[in-house]
Amino acid sequence: MQIGQVIRKYRKSKDMTQEEMANRLGVTAPAVNKWENGNSMPDITLLSPIARLLGISLDTLLAFQGDLTDNEVNELIRTLSQKLKAEDFDETFRWAREQMEQYPNCEQLLLYMTIVLRGACIEKRIADKQCEEYLLAINERLLASHEEKIRTSAADALYGFYIGKEQYDKAEKYLEYFSPQSPERKRKQAFLYAHSNRRTEAYRTYEELLYSEFNMLHSTFYGMFAMYVEEQNLEMAEYLEERMLLLIRAFEMGQYHEASDSLDLMTAKKDTAGTLRCARQLVESIGQFGSWCDVPLYKHMTFKEISDEFIEKMGETVRDFFGDEKLFGYMKGNEDWEALRNQWKRE
Repeated sequence: MQIGQVIRKYRKSKDMTQEEMANRLGVTAPAVNKWENGNSMPDITLLSPIARLLGISLDTLLAFQGDLTDNEVNELIRTLSQKLKAEDFDETFRWAREQMEQYPNCEQLLLYMTIVLRGACIEKRIADKQCEEYLLAINERLLASHEEKIRTSAADALYGFYIGKEQYDKAEKYLEYFSPQSPERKRKQAFLYAHSNRRTEAYRTYEELLYSEFNMLHSTFYGMFAMYVEEQNLEMAEYLEERMLLLIRAFEMGQYHEASDSLDLMTAKKDTAGTLRCARQLVESIGQFGSWCDVPLYKHMTFKEISDEFIEKMGETVRDFFGDEKLFGYMKGNEDWEALRNQWKRE
């Protein structure tokens, strides 16, 4: 906003007429009217009194705060998109630059405009060095934003720019603006490794992503599965269990995971034959727990060795689990079930 627009906005927010404002500043009402219509500017000596009267800072009065609403930002971005389709690029870039310089602290506007302009440059194959340098400077400035989303979006734009130029060393430095736990950061890092003759590191990073994605996806599916079981919606529970099994097989996570998920469904259904079958599979697969450590999909990763002691403790946990009468009370009296339980009783 221009200074006149700022004066009008905050004067009205205080329910103050132009005449009231003029009287308190010692000027005429027509003078205030001219300021608000952009026909003249207040004398520099009046800036501080105007700011105090309106209850705003000098930065806000001088339109340095970039206080555009989301709707105003969206409207300017729509206008930019329309201009890029209908008008000359140089002319559109000049217009966009004027908007960004008018609202230099409206980070949302700066971010979206740089993204749209860079996209247009790529689509139209425009190599405008002045535009390129200006957009890079804006994105660099946005890296200092207090908003994490703004910082990471600006870093992403800079990363993408230098990737496009095959300047991988420059691209890599922008990864520090992403959270170390961010899967997106890992994906970008793996891409850089692959294109910087660090292929072993690239494979390992991609494999780590697969492994962590499995755990995230499986826990998400299981959370939904548990809710449906609680609601006694066993049809949906079975539907999700089928997908969990597909997930386990796709990520080669082994028979133990399959048997464990299937047993949970059989328990929910109180299916005695199914429970017995899945329980046997679970017992038989304890020794192969951690089989995913040896599959080709994760061959560049290093896993902690699974000791015999750990396997033994898992067996004890399974044995205690089978003894939970609240879960497996419906199996009481089943001879095969009792035989399986006795097989794992403590000596």
